[in-house]
Formats: sequence, C-alpha cells, structure tokens
Amino acid sequence: MSAPMTPAPDVPASAWTPLRVAAFRSLWLAVLASNVGTWMQTVGAQWLLVNQPNAATLVALVQTASMLPVLLLALPAGALADTFDRRRLLIVVQCFLAGVGVLLTTLTAAGWMPPALLLTLTFALGVGQALTLPAWQAVIPELVPRAQLVSASALGSISVNLARAVGPAVAGVLVAQAGVSVVFAINAASFVIFALALLRWRHGRPEAEPMPERFTAALRAGGRYVRHSLVVRRILLRTALFVVPGSALWALLPLVASHRLAMSASGYGLLLAALGVGAVAGAVVLPRIRQLFSSTQRLLLAGLLYAGVLLVLALVPVRAVVIAALVPAGLAWMTVLSGINAAMQLFIPGWVRARGLSVYQMVFAGGQALGAVAWGALGELTSLETALAVAGVVMALGAVSVLRWPLRDTRGFDQDPAIYWPEPHLALEAHPRTGPVLVTLRYTVPPERQAAFVTAMRAVGRSRRRTGAMRWGLFRVGEREHGFMEVYQVPSWEEHLRQHGGRLTGADQAAEERARALAEGPVEVNHLLPADPED
Repeated sequence: MSAPMTPAPDVPASAWTPLRVAAFRSLWLAVLASNVGTWMQTVGAQWLLVNQPNAATLVALVQTASMLPVLLLALPAGALADTFDRRRLLIVVQCFLAGVGVLLTTLTAAGWMPPALLLTLTFALGVGQALTLPAWQAVIPELVPRAQLVSASALGSISVNLARAVGPAVAGVLVAQAGVSVVFAINAASFVIFALALLRWRHGRPEAEPMPERFTAALRAGGRYVRHSLVVRRILLRTALFVVPGSALWALLPLVASHRLAMSASGYGLLLAALGVGAVAGAVVLPRIRQLFSSTQRLLLAGLLYAGVLLVLALVPVRAVVIAALVPAGLAWMTVLSGINAAMQLFIPGWVRARGLSVYQMVFAGGQALGAVAWGALGELTSLETALAVAGVVMALGAVSVLRWPLRDTRGFDQDPAIYWPEPHLALEAHPRTGPVLVTLRYTVPPERQAAFVTAMRAVGRSRRRTGAMRWGLFRVGEREHGFMEVYQVPSWEEHLRQHGGRLTGADQAAEERARALAEGPVEVNHLLPADPED
C-alpha cells in the first residue's frame, strides 16, 4: 500500500464560485429551503418528546428514525439514481415527502401524535431523504465544472449548516408561539419548493444507454466497486470514526438544553444556531484552512476540537460557555465532513457515482442513527454527563487514529473515463446475459522483472474487481519458464462489455500500462464462454 500523499495547497478563487452557474444556484437555494425545513422538523419532533417518559431514548430515536432509512436504503437508492433519470426520480420523491409532511401536520394539529406514530412518520421522511441524497449528490457534477467540485461540496455543507443555524432558531420561536404543527407545515412546503425548482431545471438528456443496467446487477456492481477500492474504504473508515462519537452531540443536545441548562424550545434553537454559525463561518474560511493544513492535520485538529466541546458539555452547565463552545464544534463538524464529501465527489467515477456516494451516506447516516441509540441508552443507564464524556474520549481516540489511518488525497487520481481496450471480436455469438465469462491474459516476463510485475499486477487486479470481476488471480504457467496468466471472471458478457465501454478510468489505464511495460511481446487475450449455458 502506497504512503498517503500530502496535498498541495488548494485554494479556490472563491467558495461561492459555483453559485455563478444559474442551474446550480437555483437548485442550491431550493435545497437550502428543504434543509431549513428538515431542521425545523427535527426540532419540532424532538421537542414533542422531551417531557415523555424515557425522554433520553425517545429524543435520540428521532435522529435514529431519520437516519436509519439511509442505512437501509442507501445502496438501492444509489442504484436507482445511476440507472434512472435523476431529475424525475428527485421530483417523484419530493412529492412523496410533501405528502408525508401534510399528514404529519394534520395529525399534529388535531392533537393525535403519540410518540410511536411520530417516529413512524419521521422514518417515512427518512425514506424520502435516503432516496434524495445520492441522486442530488450525483447531479452536482452535472451542474458545475470538475474544478469547482470542492467548492460545490463546501457549498453543500454551507447549505446544511446555514439551515442548522436558521431552522432551529426559527423553529424554537414558532414552537413557543404557534405550536409544532406550524413547523411541520413549513417542512412540507419546503419539499414543494425543491420539486418546483427541479421542474424548472432543463438538463441535457444523456444519450440512451445501449445496454441499460439492470437494477440487481447495478447493486452488485456498486458493492464490488466499494469493496475493492482502497481509497473509498479509507474515506468510509474516517467518516465512521468521526460521526459515531460526534452523533452524541446531536442526539443529546435537546436534553442538554431542557434538563441541564433549563432552556425552552427557543433556547434549544439558539444552541443549534450556534452550531450552524460555526459551521457557516468554517465553510467561509475553509480555503484558508486547506492552505495551512494537510488533510491529516485537519482531521486531527477538528476531531480533538470536537472532543473538547463534548467534554465541555459534560462538565460545564453554564449557558454562555455551552453556546460559545458550540461555535467551534460546528466549524469542526463542517471541516471534517465537507473534506470527506469532496474527496468522495472527486474520486468516484461517473458510472458508479451515485452508488459510491450512497454508501458514504449509508455510513454517515448509519453512524448517526446507531450512535444516537447507543449514546441515548448510555445516558439512560448512567447519566447525560457520562454519555457526553465517554463520547468525547472516543472522539479524541478516533482523531488520533488519523496518524495511523490517514485520509488519502484523491486529487492525484485520474478518474475520467478511459476507453482503451480494443473491441472484442468473437467467432461465437454471445448474448449480453451469457455468463459467467472467464477472461485470460497471457504475459511473458523476463526473470529480472518478475517480482516488479507481480507487484504491479496487484493494482490491476483491484481495477478488474472494481469494474466488474467477481474473481481475479495471477498465475505462473507451468509449461513456460517466463509465462504468467491473468485470469478473472465476470458475471456476464454484458458486464465485461461495460468494462470495455466506460467503466475504466485514467488511473486504471496507468496501472495496466505500468504492469504491461514490464512484460515482453504481445499480450494474448481469450474470452471463455460457458460451454453449456443454462439459458
């Protein structure tokens, strides 16, 4: 495994540059409205439960109900977003969310909203969000140039955190003055706003796919890609190590406000607003932060800062101190997650982008959902202060682990499509669904290059697995002194043609060229089809 690269300074001209693109600006504003509504919904739902028996568990379950659908549905949602028109998918999902929001508003206004029903409808909203997230994330590269993706990712974080600053504060006032049902109604309206913005967006229709990818095959292909990508797995590890302990703050903050600081709904909104202000301020200074610190240093410092805030919440029951501490916590949260999200956006190739981003969302949401349950249960069994202190210690340990497992810089990888394999010409007719298909490549390698060749072929093997191979192996040919045989199996002829037609990237091509440069003579390729296909 190669050593992690230290990124060169990367300072965009402006964090706001992508907003000059009209389509991105319109949709970003609509997403901001939707995010504001979502945070208002969260505050309203949590505040309905703070006086219920077992409040610590119930309040934490609001976050779990919101995030658990992402954990369960992220990969199917990503497959849908990669195989269907993303704009139409997003419009349909926003209509579903608006319907759930109207039902939630009506039942709450009628006074019939027991905790179980509230959590059920919150789960339904989470299902819609699970279907929205990968499709929206995958649409962003269609809206802005690749050079602006980092800034667009930061603007995504600004949207979430600006909503976190505005939504809870507004919700706190509305809950106190007009009731929770009004908050739920505004959330329902926010989905309508997003749907209307999507209807106005007229994106260029992609050319019809000659072989539309089947849903189950797309699911398996997405799972293979993530499983065999070292960079993606490291990004997911860093996400989990930050989000799981970090979720304690979001899950337990309502109880900090009501039970520890004796604050009302508007006071809880003020605490969330402090987090949002810190995050928005962090997004503005993020280009400077990237210039001063490497990715490893940013993760370490932000993790330790967030851990310190959790300890402050556990040990210092003073309103002014808690509010002041939450501002840098928002900055740390934004710095880590916008950096990780941008790394994913830049690295995942287009053919699997929504599926890769959906797995990231699955880890992110799953870490929050399961973490919320764990920290809420720990708070019930021990105390609120103990749960926050333990989360702070776990966060600090996770931050220090970045020295052992750093986030890899993805900017050195060429992830643009590279169609460089020659078109296969078969004497036999192969149906697209014929399979499995065994592909063999025969190499001749001089003795002095054989060790280097075996090492170089490891990267080739990972490339084959990422792009479709179920199995891969490199063997010595017993009848030839200098002969090597590469063998890999793909599920179908259709899946192999996808490798030829756009799944490979410039980085895959470079890895293959490094290996082939160590061999002599032409490489003999054979495609072995089933002699007795079942169909």
